[in-house]
Order: sequence, then C-alpha cells, then structure tokens
Amino acid sequence: MKKILLAAVLSASMISAALAEKLIVGATPIPHAEILEIVKDDLKSKGFELEIKVFNDYVTPNKATDSGDLDANFFQHEPYLIEFNKNNGTKIVKTIGVHLEPMGVYSKKIKNLKNLKNGAKIAVPNDPTNESRALDLLVKAGLIEVDTKVELRTPMDITKNPKNLQIIELESPTLPRTLDDVDAAVINSNFAFNANLNPSKDSIMIEDGKNNPYTNIIAVKQGNENSPKIKALNEVLQTKKVKDFIAKQYKGAIISSF
Repeated sequence: MKKILLAAVLSASMISAALAEKLIVGATPIPHAEILEIVKDDLKSKGFELEIKVFNDYVTPNKATDSGDLDANFFQHEPYLIEFNKNNGTKIVKTIGVHLEPMGVYSKKIKNLKNLKNGAKIAVPNDPTNESRALDLLVKAGLIEVDTKVELRTPMDITKNPKNLQIIELESPTLPRTLDDVDAAVINSNFAFNANLNPSKDSIMIEDGKNNPYTNIIAVKQGNENSPKIKALNEVLQTKKVKDFIAKQYKGAIISSF
C-alpha cells in the first residue's frame, strides 16, 4: 500500500511538473536574480515554472522582452524604461515596483567628496537616465550645478564646476573596474554588488531612498500585463517573504518598495 501511495504521489508530482507553464524572466545577477530565486517554489505552486535568464547589461533583456523571447524582465527603473522605449521603438511597460537600489559614489583614493582635488576624474554611467541621476547626486554633494530645465542631464548641462571635475562617461557594468584609475565613480547598486561593494558600507555618499522615482520594476511587453503568468509573478514578489529577504540579505543597501 505504501508503495502504491508513493507511486501515486510521484506520478501526481510528475504530471504537475509536466503541466507547469514556463515563465522566462531576464534579470541582472544581484539582487534581481537572487530575489527571483526565492519565489520559484511559490510560482510552482501556482502552476508556473520560473526560468531565470541572467544578463550583465541593460539593453539585451529589454530587446528580448520586446521580441517575446522573455516573458518579463527585472533589472531597471521606470525612467530608464521610458527613455529606452523612446530611443528604440520598443513597447515595454511596468507592472509593479519591487525594490530601490540607492546609487552610490565609491572611491579608493578619498574618504570624503570634499577631499576631491581640482581636475579630479569622476566616472558616471553613460545611459541617459542613470547619467542624469548620477549628476544629480554630485549636485547634492555640492560639487557641481546643472541646468534644471533639462530633464535628462549630461555633462554638457553642467553650469558650474568649481573644481573643474572631469566627468568620464562609461558603460554601467564597467564602472567598478575603473576605481583604480579614477578619483571616484558613481555606480548602480547591482553592479556594485557584482564587484563585492556594499552600498551601505563602501560608498562615500549614497542616494536618499525617500520619494525616489528609481524603484526597480517588473517590465513586460505591452499587452501582456494581465496574463496569468505575469499576475502570478507580481503576486509572489510583493509578499512579506520577499520583503523580509531583502531586509535580511541586503541590510538596508536595498530597500523594498511595497
């Protein structure tokens, strides 16, 4: 009888696995893929098998979502998505916000931004939204002033630069590797984590998390927002389990947005 019951349980499990619908989500490694990993079982109980595809850039996962190769992606904030759609003709939309990754300034040469020398080199992300965000952080530090009438600011929009800082624009994933060559770098938290930098401990300045528009989101191709698999993904990500994981795993360097 025990063998029969065991066989029945195994058979039911195999049937359930076979019937599970695949849900493919693109994500950058840390923290996005880590957060997705903890909801795999929750999605399985809803009838969806989560496959996480890891990317190390901000372009490929959006193009793969727009083409239908991915059901969703999890790596970006909404201002970046809006700009990406505008520049690439893609139709990708936000479903939910999950967490905020405060952008930080890092340096191997100084402990305080006030100690930057005249002509110091500061590396920033070269994509429009994150570059503007990085410059805003330098404004907050009192290092530069910018034209606030411009929505997405670049170094061309700097109106005052008393220390003659050299702003070096680079691809976001490469920024941690520049720390030996520049005086400071403004780095997104996910790429900081990839380089074993903890934003709350290793940055010399960090973004304020309050009323921040740069919450990281789940994004899908327009028209797929209400599909059962996306609704299930949204539900399992906005739970106490995920909130507690973010708080414990990242110790305040990343903040849940729900």
